[in-house]
Amino acid sequence: MSENPILRSIENQEWLQPIEHKGPELIRNAFAAAGSAGQAAKNVLHGVWLKHPLHAAITDVPVGSWTVATALDVLEMRGHPEYRSGADAAVMVGLIGAIPAALSGMTDWSEADGRAQRVGAVHGILNVGAAAMYAGSYAARKSNKRGLGRWLGFLGFGFVLASSYLGGELSYALKLGTNHAPDPEGELPHDYTAAIPEAELTEGKPAKATVNGTDLVIVKRGAQIYALAAKCAHLGGPLPEGELEGNSIICPWHGSKFCLEDGHVENGPATSHQPALDVKVENGQVLVRAQRG
Repeated sequence: MSENPILRSIENQEWLQPIEHKGPELIRNAFAAAGSAGQAAKNVLHGVWLKHPLHAAITDVPVGSWTVATALDVLEMRGHPEYRSGADAAVMVGLIGAIPAALSGMTDWSEADGRAQRVGAVHGILNVGAAAMYAGSYAARKSNKRGLGRWLGFLGFGFVLASSYLGGELSYALKLGTNHAPDPEGELPHDYTAAIPEAELTEGKPAKATVNGTDLVIVKRGAQIYALAAKCAHLGGPLPEGELEGNSIICPWHGSKFCLEDGHVENGPATSHQPALDVKVENGQVLVRAQRG
């Protein structure tokens, strides 16, 4: 249970249970039904191509636009009608930017776990509320009901502020979208260190080893041996329990797929590369060190 009273209150809202259970499943099924095109779309929306969660970057568009609209509306109310067109344009830009922000957010949310799913559900509901208020605001403005349009915008901005707060809690308190893999600089050996006897490796079967307190996954493929950090960059899933596919390993929790050679992401939801290690064998021991550029 969270120490934050706001998060704790959200976590106690049992009416959210159907949303947090059925919503992610529906989203995942929709992508799965589209086959390879669905996986490609997921990778785009997660931000695999950006090497950074797309949602965190793109939310600046609606939030920033609606902040500008609020400021210009206040100036208009203070007797400056010349700011009307700018406020209206900012509302529209925010509405357009809210579409990819919502799609990327729902995609990330569908691969979340536990408390993050329930808090994320409220975050999404608030965002829908904000978009609805601003859509009404824009319609009122175009119908020459500027007073109504401004107040709907102010109400929408309240939704935006509440949603942004929860977005920050999702990232910083609940660690959604952050890199959960070990730090190659501080947690992986810089010099070759014994990880596991070569005799304990089975062809095509991931093995777990621990070096300097950090868990690794070791994979033997033919004459080649690969090593990656065992804790998945997405949400810390155990890669030694994952499946191999060609020269890649798939996390058993959410399906992130990493190249064994250098740890780069082949399929999300992970957006950060998995730390990879150099490997050599001496005297029957598999030795590893953090890869050097």
